[in-house]
Amino acid sequence: MRRIEALVLLSTLSTSILAAESSRPRGVGPEFAKFYKAADGFTCISNPSIKLDISKVNDDYCDCPDGSDEPGTAACTYLSALSPPQPIVGAPNTTLALPGFYCKNKGHIPSYISHTYVNDGVCDYDVCCDGSDEWAGVGGVKCEDKCKEIGKEWRRLDEIRQKSARNALKKKTELVNEAQALRAGVELRISSLHVEIKDQEKKVEELKKKYEEVERSERGKVVKSAGKGSKVTVLAGLAKQRVEELRNALVGLVNKRDELRWKVKELETILSTFKEEYNPNFNDEGVKRAVKSWEDYAAKKDASPESDESVEDRDIESISKADSETEGINWAEWETEEESDIEALYKFEEYLPASVRAWVHQKLTDLRILLIENGILADNASSRSESKAVSGARTAYQNLNDDLGIKQSSVGDLTKDLEKDYGPNDIFRALKGTCISKDSGEYEYELCWLDKASQKSKKGGGTTGMGNFVRFDKMYFDEEVDAEGKGLGTGERTVLMYENGQHCWNGPNRQTTVVLACAEKDEIWKVVEQEKCMYRMDVGTPAVCEIGQKKADPKKDEL
Repeated sequence: MRRIEALVLLSTLSTSILAAESSRPRGVGPEFAKFYKAADGFTCISNPSIKLDISKVNDDYCDCPDGSDEPGTAACTYLSALSPPQPIVGAPNTTLALPGFYCKNKGHIPSYISHTYVNDGVCDYDVCCDGSDEWAGVGGVKCEDKCKEIGKEWRRLDEIRQKSARNALKKKTELVNEAQALRAGVELRISSLHVEIKDQEKKVEELKKKYEEVERSERGKVVKSAGKGSKVTVLAGLAKQRVEELRNALVGLVNKRDELRWKVKELETILSTFKEEYNPNFNDEGVKRAVKSWEDYAAKKDASPESDESVEDRDIESISKADSETEGINWAEWETEEESDIEALYKFEEYLPASVRAWVHQKLTDLRILLIENGILADNASSRSESKAVSGARTAYQNLNDDLGIKQSSVGDLTKDLEKDYGPNDIFRALKGTCISKDSGEYEYELCWLDKASQKSKKGGGTTGMGNFVRFDKMYFDEEVDAEGKGLGTGERTVLMYENGQHCWNGPNRQTTVVLACAEKDEIWKVVEQEKCMYRMDVGTPAVCEIGQKKADPKKDEL
């Protein structure tokens, strides 16, 4: 019994739904059906003060200021939501009450089409697949119902789009994880460097103290000149050094002279052979002039007296010999002096006991350093070469201190990197440094994430910089999406601004606005030059996909 009651109830419900469908005027969507229920008349939706007879609905004449009495015709298409407001006080509302002609599209997705396209003689299957917008058959046009096959194809493509969307979200999750891992790596590196810097600062301070102590100790030493202190011995040492320099220079010149002599002799042999073997009957003026010049040279050489080169060579050889006790200057005689009383005085420490000697030596060293620091004694450290002890201590200190500076600079750079904007969840950190490109006929475009954009002509030439990344931004777009799901769609989109590119001849520096939309992979969709040297690049990437985000379906432009 209950089953029979349920069947009766279901039958009654189905009948009421069908009745509601059949009672709804042509072109009225289900959300507006309530305004067309009255059987005795019709009230304009936006102007309830205007009441019409029910026969006025869809009579192909616009009676309501809002066009609501003509949901199934094109009679009110002259009304526009873009029209300016009426200047007359109390003027009726002229804003269209209905979004358009309602296409049921059974087997596909219901939609609205602008009243402009109703009975225009064109089958608008991309919006109204059931052909109901051409109900009048204007011009003999008959639009068949193709919703079944169109709906089937749409569902197939939608499955592909949904799969692509799922893959894009999966890829985005991977990018977020990678970006977080990279950020964690930077944070770990900063923490590690702080520990290393703290430990190294102590070592640098220790080496600095050691270097200063060694340097101070060296400054306090009594340094005697290389010539035992006498002006004569110092002068002798300098003269010996100068004589050695001149002797070495003489030997070098003699070697060069001998080398040039050998080359001249070789050239003379070549020219002499050429004169003897050339064909005098060969009429070449250049050859004849060369032979004549050689004959003149040979005649002058034979006419000039020969010099005794052996005597000159013996003199040079004698001068080039090193000085010794028997030949040349006996430098040892001038470089040696007897020990003076002052030098003996410096050695008085040697006669003291070891325990007292160390104490006296330290006191004398401190006294000498004090006199040097107060300008009473000359600082020998500035007038002689640095000792190995000082050089070693200074090098060790500087090397470690330089390494410390590098690590401190690295901490600063890494800290700035953490503060830099890499987008939501730092996701573009995972993309930074990677590049994508697009072959676009005459040019090849390249986009490097958070770095630079460029174009290269296929006809040759270098790469032109289209801008360097400066910041993130947001912009609103309302554009179509193609059948493959490529396009910006409608809504707010993430934008990357690339500015300060290569200067444009007779124009500004190039800049590129990179607009991002959800896609399964990183891909440049299109590049357009909106103004002179001002480019817009549409790019698909999983980095901007959102959970629950749906790509807009391709639709007919209704304006």
